[in-house]
Amino acid sequence: MTPSLLMAVLASGFIYGITPGPGVLAVFGIGAARGRRAGAGFLCGHLLGDVVWCSTALIAIVGAREIGSTAFDVLGVLSGLYLFWLGLRAIRARRSSAETPQGPARQPFWHGILFGLTNPKAYPVAVATFTALLSSRAELLHWSMLPWLIALSFVGGLLAYAILIGIVGARQVRTVYQRHELLITRLCGVMFIGFAINALAHALPGLVTNKA
Repeated sequence: MTPSLLMAVLASGFIYGITPGPGVLAVFGIGAARGRRAGAGFLCGHLLGDVVWCSTALIAIVGAREIGSTAFDVLGVLSGLYLFWLGLRAIRARRSSAETPQGPARQPFWHGILFGLTNPKAYPVAVATFTALLSSRAELLHWSMLPWLIALSFVGGLLAYAILIGIVGARQVRTVYQRHELLITRLCGVMFIGFAINALAHALPGLVTNKA
């Protein structure tokens, strides 16, 4: 495994874990209401869902690569279009009048497990994010390295969660986050569009060449 591939997988797991979404919003609410320990418990439970969805996404990506370059390029195009759509939605987002969910008063760990495993957007976002960041190194992906890919994505997710645990529970952080939530969401939208362009730039030439 090359250093560039290693860093790409780590970055994929990190970005997937730290990008604002339902789970991040929930942990900020739980942390503000019950403190850092409850927020950490929620994230520890949520990590199980991340491992399941990221592993499934990596299996799909490596499987598409092993089937052939065309299958991987099609996956890259679909992922790029999905990320572009998510990015546009984020850029066009408007401030919600609803308060950030505070989460249940008890058992944040089990709530995190349920939350992580039942999020319907988890799998497509994982596939799209990993495909976008790994597309330039697709020729390096093989079944033999799948355990390492999963382990590295897990480490990337742990780093992201360590940062979240470090700041969750601080009311000043939550205040800043809520005050600038719309700006943060839109910046994430720009990032998603950047990933989408990267995925399309690597996938479309391959499809055009195969058709020719």
